[in-house]
Amino acid sequence: MCGIIGYVGSRESKPLLLQGLERLEYRGYDSAGIALLEEASLTYVRAVGPLENLIKRATNGSAATTGLGHTRWATHGAVTEENAHPLTGCDPERVSIVLNGIVENYRELRASLTEEGHTFTSETDAETVTHLVERHYDGDLVDAVRLAFAELEGHFSFVVIHCDHPDLLVGARHQVPLVVGIGHGETFLASNAAAFLRETRLVEFPGDGEIVAVTPAGPVYVNVDGTPTEHETIELDWDDEGAEKAGYETFMLKEIYEQPDAVAETIGDRVRHGTLVLEGLDMSGKDVKELQRIVLVACGTAYHACVVGRYLIEEWARVPVEFDIASEWVYRNPVIDEHTLVIGISQSGETRDTIEALKLAREKGARTVAITNMMGSQITREVDSVLYTRAGLEMAVASSKTFTAQVALLYLVALKLAQVRETLPAGEIEFILDHVYKLPRKIQSFLDGDHPIEEIARRYYDSPFFLYLGRHIGLPVALEGALKLKEISYIPTEAYSAGEMKHGPIALLDEATPVVVVATNIHVYDKIVSNIQEVRARGAHVIAIATDGNEDIQHHADDVIYVPKTPAFLQVVLAILPLQLLAYRIARLRGLNVDQPRNLAKTVTVE
Repeated sequence: MCGIIGYVGSRESKPLLLQGLERLEYRGYDSAGIALLEEASLTYVRAVGPLENLIKRATNGSAATTGLGHTRWATHGAVTEENAHPLTGCDPERVSIVLNGIVENYRELRASLTEEGHTFTSETDAETVTHLVERHYDGDLVDAVRLAFAELEGHFSFVVIHCDHPDLLVGARHQVPLVVGIGHGETFLASNAAAFLRETRLVEFPGDGEIVAVTPAGPVYVNVDGTPTEHETIELDWDDEGAEKAGYETFMLKEIYEQPDAVAETIGDRVRHGTLVLEGLDMSGKDVKELQRIVLVACGTAYHACVVGRYLIEEWARVPVEFDIASEWVYRNPVIDEHTLVIGISQSGETRDTIEALKLAREKGARTVAITNMMGSQITREVDSVLYTRAGLEMAVASSKTFTAQVALLYLVALKLAQVRETLPAGEIEFILDHVYKLPRKIQSFLDGDHPIEEIARRYYDSPFFLYLGRHIGLPVALEGALKLKEISYIPTEAYSAGEMKHGPIALLDEATPVVVVATNIHVYDKIVSNIQEVRARGAHVIAIATDGNEDIQHHADDVIYVPKTPAFLQVVLAILPLQLLAYRIARLRGLNVDQPRNLAKTVTVE
């Protein structure tokens, strides 16, 4: 996730902007920049890499009292200075913007603006906003932002600075955070209050579809239709560490609650109005149609995403799929050729085993694709093409939002393959895409809801053993849920296909055993119920993850946690949520450090 900081007031803005960017470093970034309004024109400093590179360049004195700063996590365009924010328009000295999020209709907007004579200097979707502001500007910056905002589709927040207005910044937001900080004769705009918390704790939160104009005297709000609105000023009681965690008690909990944004950004402009654009796959229709096999390789949580991918691709694209742990596959002397596609998944892009597996695949002539969250990471240099998740930095060792982002991207990969291979009717692809697009709202709905997770966690947090069961698309959910519990609570946990339970694991069950069963609405639901009955016959306690409206499950389980309805194959990103939260609450009740579990590292760069 990118970071925004803006300032208007009487103090020199540059040190405040750099300080704010330092406070936003925890969000992750690959480039940074500032824009300063001095002597009726804008000046810029940008740099790729660590923030210290920007600080070293920003050594010239500046009396500017209005400015913008930004840390960029690349989603559109490479990690270059040209793509770093603040982004300019046709006249760099007059106007620029910083933006978080995704502009989904930037292709159409860019084409129309180019026809009007606008010249683009970056590869980003965000630069479109600068040119839209230029298109509508006639002396009233607030009105220009309001009219530009009305043309945009996606989820984003942005802030505009203009040389004609030395004591004004104008911001807008739609489904992406933006917060106003109110000081004495000065005002801040930021993506997170952490950016200015050392200067003021008085904040206001613009709503979706609102435009906010900030001056040293404070903020003024209007809706996108121009209607004035007002906001309550709140005093935060966060400490410095709490500010970085946005008020959450741990990074892991914060990242669990960031999943609506992570999935929304990963889907982003790739799905619009039932159409699918997946440029990063970079395969011709002929190559896709000639595929005879697909191999998915990864480690840890990403491996569980691979298991999901097998079900999706085989069902929708009708290509045989194999998944394997990268550290095993690389030593198998695998049978692959030019008609094989090998997809490696790595959150960091630096996972040694996955990189080695992809190197081997290329040596054997296979087509290779990486799915990663990190532009410029090593894995991107070892493959034919790259698809990026857009989950932002994940600080906690145990992955949460990167898993759901990986699965969301695999939905799009599987549907793209099906579209090209013509293995699904166009209407069905459009139907599924529509439900994929709705997933972030459903994730948010679950996270905002009332569930018996705390009660269940208190009942079982001192249990010596857990068993997780799932079938079909529910199996990788069970695998990932069990891994979360093992990683952060240190409770021995097994995860099995429910159909395999009676072939061994059933011997572990007794009256003290909690058994977590993924029992969402899929075609093998009746089989899952039979497996639950086998569990209860041994006296074990069943915790079921079920779909809203399924009252039948209450006759078979001791506890039920419901998730929103969605088509069967899309249930993964919803069904994993209660398992993440259950593992989290159990670990916290055991007094453990969930962000940094013992013996674990975020990125495994050695075998």
